[in-house]
Amino acid sequence: MKIYEELIERGLIAQVTDENEIKELINNGKATFYIGFDPTADSLHVGHFMALCLMRRLQLAGNRPVVLIGGGTAMIGDPSGRTDMRSMMTKETIAHNVECFKKQMARFINFEGEHGAIVVNNADWLMDLNYVEVLREVGACFSVNNMLRAECYKQRMEKGLSFLEFNYMIMQSYDFYHLYKTLGCNMQFGGDDQWSNMLGGTELIRKKLGKDAYAMTITLLMNSEGKKMGKTAKGAVWLDANKTTPFEFYQYWRNVSDQDVLKCIKMLTFLPVEEIKAMESWEGAELNRAKEILAFELTKLVHGEEHAIASEKQTKAAFGGGSAEDMPVKEVDASVETVMDVMVATGLTKSKGEARRLIEGGGVSINDKKLTPDDFNLTSELKSAGEFILHKGKKVHYKIVLR
Repeated sequence: MKIYEELIERGLIAQVTDENEIKELINNGKATFYIGFDPTADSLHVGHFMALCLMRRLQLAGNRPVVLIGGGTAMIGDPSGRTDMRSMMTKETIAHNVECFKKQMARFINFEGEHGAIVVNNADWLMDLNYVEVLREVGACFSVNNMLRAECYKQRMEKGLSFLEFNYMIMQSYDFYHLYKTLGCNMQFGGDDQWSNMLGGTELIRKKLGKDAYAMTITLLMNSEGKKMGKTAKGAVWLDANKTTPFEFYQYWRNVSDQDVLKCIKMLTFLPVEEIKAMESWEGAELNRAKEILAFELTKLVHGEEHAIASEKQTKAAFGGGSAEDMPVKEVDASVETVMDVMVATGLTKSKGEARRLIEGGGVSINDKKLTPDDFNLTSELKSAGEFILHKGKKVHYKIVLR
């Protein structure tokens, strides 16, 4: 199966400009393609996963990736998919985030050899542009009427679309135009919410250079309830181990719904399509095995096989069937007096009040004993033992070590 057909089979393609041309280019390794990443944080997150996996798949098929870091566009902020305006960032913050992105991307794509990925930062050309020259060079190529019909702007119109944000489409289109001229970049890929911006780039290239360029959007990673995946009660699921530990990352995927697990395996793992198809008849306990496969494969991809194996062992220990020595550990100062203090110190709750409510509702256990409002204080036995197992609900289990 060639790469385009595989992308279709995995459910990864949402929209394309010219299917036959795109199929011809990527199936034969003739595409130099780019995907943009705005450095709005110091780590990539699960929302970037689809794009990173797509870059890897296309590079393995002989195509050359261009990683566009949006150091310039991040100075404005993309209005796509938002109802509010993004906060402004300093140049120093953006530069730091760019370096963090590069390190994480190296786990997904190869930067060496004939098809090695190229990293560019659009600050290198956007920050030096002269406003009047930009208006004269590309301003006439954009219809305001067409821009206002774009979905990315419609969502912002109710609360007010600033002129700053209105320029985002022009800047993203200029990126494609610049990369076409300087690197021969003939394709752009991105999330389906970027479709309008991407069409702006292909049109600009056609009007200014008389050349054809192509765009393809990736299916957004949504769960069975129609919500974007990659969020937890604690916030985004990050690819940085200091923000989301490998164990927490593993747990996120281990706990996806039965309805979503096979879709995630298809879209995100590199298991052969034939192997995944054999899982489509799985039910009950077999779906739990599928979730373990998903969690292991993605943790291995992001954090390495050693962390994937350790997270698998920790999960078995936490949920039974494994050694307590493998259970994930949270260290707490031995001076803590209450269970609420422990839960806040370990990040299991944001406040003592939240911890108290969980205990009162029967959602917290220590060493398999469900706590009641009479058990707020740590007993002398627990403190002298120096460690105990804390269960929060049915899915969060840690060994607490008093130091």
